[in-house]
Amino acid sequence: MTATPTPPPLVLIRADAAPDIGTGHVMRCLALVEALRELRADAAFCGSRITPSLRDRLAADGIAHHLIDPAQDADDMLALYRRIGAKALVVDSYWLDADWRAAMRQAGGPVLALDDLADRPLFADLVWNPSPQAHTLPYDRLAPGAKLLLGDAHVLIRREIRDRISAPRTALAERTRILVTFGGSDPVGLTVPVIKRLAPLLPDDVGLDVVVGGSNPALACCRAAAARFPAVALHVDTREMGRLIAGCGLAITAGGGTVAEMAALATPCLLVAVVDNQAAAAADARTRGWAAVLDARGMDKADAADAVTENSLHLWADLPARSDLSRRIAGIDGQGAPRVARALLDRIAVYKARNIYAAPGP
Repeated sequence: MTATPTPPPLVLIRADAAPDIGTGHVMRCLALVEALRELRADAAFCGSRITPSLRDRLAADGIAHHLIDPAQDADDMLALYRRIGAKALVVDSYWLDADWRAAMRQAGGPVLALDDLADRPLFADLVWNPSPQAHTLPYDRLAPGAKLLLGDAHVLIRREIRDRISAPRTALAERTRILVTFGGSDPVGLTVPVIKRLAPLLPDDVGLDVVVGGSNPALACCRAAAARFPAVALHVDTREMGRLIAGCGLAITAGGGTVAEMAALATPCLLVAVVDNQAAAAADARTRGWAAVLDARGMDKADAADAVTENSLHLWADLPARSDLSRRIAGIDGQGAPRVARALLDRIAVYKARNIYAAPGP
C-alpha cells in the first residue's frame, strides 16, 4: 500500500486591516506566508476586519481568509483554529489584549507574536521585533522563555522585493523616477495633496510613481489627481513594488515595513511620520542615518504636503546626499522571512515530537 502523504502544517495568522488602521499588518504577514510556502508549509489568515482589495489579493494567491466575530473574538478564534487543523498561531495586532492572548494558549500549538510595542504580556513561544533596540525591551518578562527573533536579520521582506536584491540595478545618478507611497490605505490622506503640489514642480525629465492600495478611501481622487499630470504614473495594488523601489532615485514613504524594503534595495528615502506609532521608527531611521525624516504629526494635510514637497525637491537636487542615504540604508539581506518561517516550523516540530497536540491546554 502507498502511504498517505502527510499534509503540510497549517499556520493560522491573525492580522486585521481597515482604512483607519492601515494594511501593514497583513502585508508583512504575507511575506511570512510566502516563506512558509517555500518551506512546504501553508497558512490561512483570519481577522475581524479586512479590506476588499486585500481579501481579493489573498484569494488570488490561494490564501484563505476567515472573518472573526468581534463580539466573541477569542471563542471564534479557538473554534476556527481547531476546525481547520492549524498547528501554530501568528498574532500581529496592536489591539488584542493580554486576556485574549492568554486564551489563545488553549489552542495547544506554538504562538508567534509579531510585536512592535512591548506593552503587554504576549503569551508566545516566539517573539518577533525587527527594531535595532528590540533587545533592550522587557521580553523576558512579557514572554518568559520565548525564542526571540529580533533585529534587522528578521525583517519580513516580501518575495517581490527579495527577488530584486541580487539583481543588477541602475546607478542612482541615472534614475529619473521618484516614488511616493503612504501605505495601503493612507489613513491621513496625504497622497492627493502631495501629487498636486509635487508633480508640477518636478524637472521635465523626472517622473513620479505613486503607489496606492485599493483600500485607500480616496482612490478615485488619487486617480483624478494623477490624470492631471503626464509625469505621474499611478499604481494600484501593484505586484511590482520591487521594480519601482529599485528603479527610483528617491522614495517618499510613511513609516512601516516599506522602510525595510527600501533598505533591502539601498534606496534613499524621505520618511514621513504621520501618526504616533511611526514615531519610534522615524527616530530610529534618523539615528541610523537611514533616511531623511520629516515629522508631519500634528500638521494639517496642506502643511504636511507642502513640507513633503519642499523636502523632496531639496533631496532630489542633492545627489551626494541621496548617495549617502543609499550607502547608509544598505545592508538588510532580505532573508528575514525565511528565518522566521524556519523558526516557527522548528517549534511546530518540537510540539509534534512532544505530542503536545494530543492534549491541548493552557
